[in-house]
Amino acid sequence: MRLYITVILFLILLAIAFIFGSQNDQMLSLNYLIAKTNISVATAVGLFTAIGFVLGLLFVLFWKLVSMVKPSKKDQALTGKKS
Repeated sequence: MRLYITVILFLILLAIAFIFGSQNDQMLSLNYLIAKTNISVATAVGLFTAIGFVLGLLFVLFWKLVSMVKPSKKDQALTGKKS
C-alpha cells in the first residue's frame, strides 16, 4: 500500500512540474563552469526533474546496498562478534 501511495504522489508531483514547465515558454540562460546555454523553461523543468529523480534513485539504491552489506546487531548477537 505504501508503494502505491508513493508512486501516485510522485506522478502527481511530476505532472505538476511538467504543467508548470509547459505554461512557461520563455527562454532561460544557464551559465555553468565551462559553457553557457539558452533553453526553454519547460526543458529546464524536465531536465532538472529527471536529474533529481535519478539522483534520488541512486541514493536509495546506495542506502539499500549499504544496509545489506553492513551486518545488523541481530546478526552480531547470533555470531557473538562485537564491532
